[in-house]
Order: sequence, then structure tokens, then C-alpha cells
Amino acid sequence: MLKIENLQASYGKIQALRDISFELNEGEIMSIIGANGAGKSTLMKCIIGLQRPDGGSVIYRGRPMGKSTYKTVQNGIVLVPEGRWIFPALTVEENLKLGAYIVKSPDEGLKRSFRMFPKLEERKKQRAGTLSGGEQQMLAIARGLMANPKLIMLDEPSLGLAPLIINDIMNIIKEINQQGVTVLMVEQNAKKALGIAHQACVMEQGRIVKRGSAAQLAQDESVIAAYLGGNKGGTTDHG
Repeated sequence: MLKIENLQASYGKIQALRDISFELNEGEIMSIIGANGAGKSTLMKCIIGLQRPDGGSVIYRGRPMGKSTYKTVQNGIVLVPEGRWIFPALTVEENLKLGAYIVKSPDEGLKRSFRMFPKLEERKKQRAGTLSGGEQQMLAIARGLMANPKLIMLDEPSLGLAPLIINDIMNIIKEINQQGVTVLMVEQNAKKALGIAHQACVMEQGRIVKRGSAAQLAQDESVIAAYLGGNKGGTTDHG
């Protein structure tokens, strides 16, 4: 579904991505794990079109992606950004409708959102800025789904959330995938990310240093040492 070939990107003299290459199959969840500064968010921005890469290519369903973020969303790719980026002064319902700007009617999307996220329906007339952190993350994901994406990209969906809420978010991501949406997820919480993914990559300093099935990487000694607390029980999450 998605093929990244030798992608490179930089901020001035700082190179953020160095020859990134991987493939994501339709219907899968792929997790990209790594510490802060590894280049994960830059990768997402290059795929969606928010940042122009210095080199390499993004191939979606056999065709090179253009430079227009609007057309990328029209083609079926949506990014749920790090930090949620909801509109705090608008209501929950208004935020959701903004996510549906490329569809003819938001009604079906609203029904699906409220079915998947009952708390959002309860708070649909409430200002989004008054929601809890977990509810705001649910709103950000639901807003992304309003565009009926074929591929949803999630940038640090568990960031700043309590452990029980993280479990809820991961279960929601699995449910989205089971409904036929392919998922590319950037996540520092390696244990949770590898626990729901089919495939995974490890990024360090702008490079992919390991890739394979999520189950394989969860048993890899270097991944365990760096991201899973140094033992195969994985009792401590990195980041």
C-alpha cells in the first residue's frame, strides 16, 4: 500500500531522515518506535506532504505522492498529529465536522465516531478544550476518521496519557484496523506499540536500524535493552 524509498529530509544543516526505506502492506498495523529526535515525526510529515523531502520517494498504491496535502487526504491518507491539535474553542461536534471537509456529508462519519467513542457523543456540544487528555486524543483520532481514510497515521497517540487510557487508545487502534483501515503508528511506548502491530521498524538518528515482524522485534535483545526495560518481561516502557 505504501512504499518509502530512500527518503531524506533536513532542517537546515541538520539531517533528520537518512535514506529511509520500508513497505507497509494493506490491512496491517506498522509501528515505528524510537526515542525523541529519531526523526519519526519528520517521516510522518513527509508522507502527508507537510514537509518536502530532500530526496527519495513516497509511493502510495503504486503512484508517487504529490506535493499537495489536500490531495493526499483526498487519496485516502490522514495524519493524526502529535499533540492532538484539536480546536479547543470549538465543540466536539464542530471539531469532527472539520475532519469531514472532503466528504459530501458528515452524517455517516458522525454516527461512526459516536458509535466508536460514546464519550464524544455525550460531550458533543462541549468545548473540546474542556475534555480530558484521553478524550482529546479520542477526538483527534475520530476527527481523522471523518475523512474515511484508507491509511491513518498516528503520531504518538499515547503521549501524556495515563496507563489505563493508553490501553483504551490501543484497543481503539486495533478496532480501527479490524474495520479495514491500514495503520502507520509512531510511538515511544514500545511495549504497547509492538503489542498491537503486525510489522515494526526501529528508528535511531534518522535511520531505520531494525525492521521485521512486531513479534520478532519484541524478542530482539537490543530492542529489549533499549526500549523494553532491559528484560524479556518488558516491565518498563521507554519514554
